[in-house]
Amino acid sequence: MPKQFYSASEAAKLLGISLDTLRRWDRDGRIETRRDERNRRVVPASEVERLRAERPHGLSARNRLVGTVASVEVDGLMAQVEIVVSEPARIVALVTRDAVEALGLKKGDAATAIVKSTSVMIQEEG
Repeated sequence: MPKQFYSASEAAKLLGISLDTLRRWDRDGRIETRRDERNRRVVPASEVERLRAERPHGLSARNRLVGTVASVEVDGLMAQVEIVVSEPARIVALVTRDAVEALGLKKGDAATAIVKSTSVMIQEEG
């Protein structure tokens, strides 16, 4: 029988976000959660499915670091994007100016650094 509810940490993992982001989404009304008999936050499976359908990424990358854009520096054709991730780390990516403009990245935006081999790609979270 499929699960009807996921713990907050299970749901966050399935959505590719941090537990802090899930809590923030709950406070902001972006995700529906409930409380179990022990007053722990649980997420209906239908909510996880809804949010996953809204954000198909089709990437095989497993190393996803969710964080906040700390700075965007554009110089000619290239742009440097610094992301402070939820985990105790900081990621700096060199990407094309076109990519920064297409994503509309600016300081304070939520973003995910997707690490694959020697490349770092940026995915907007907003």
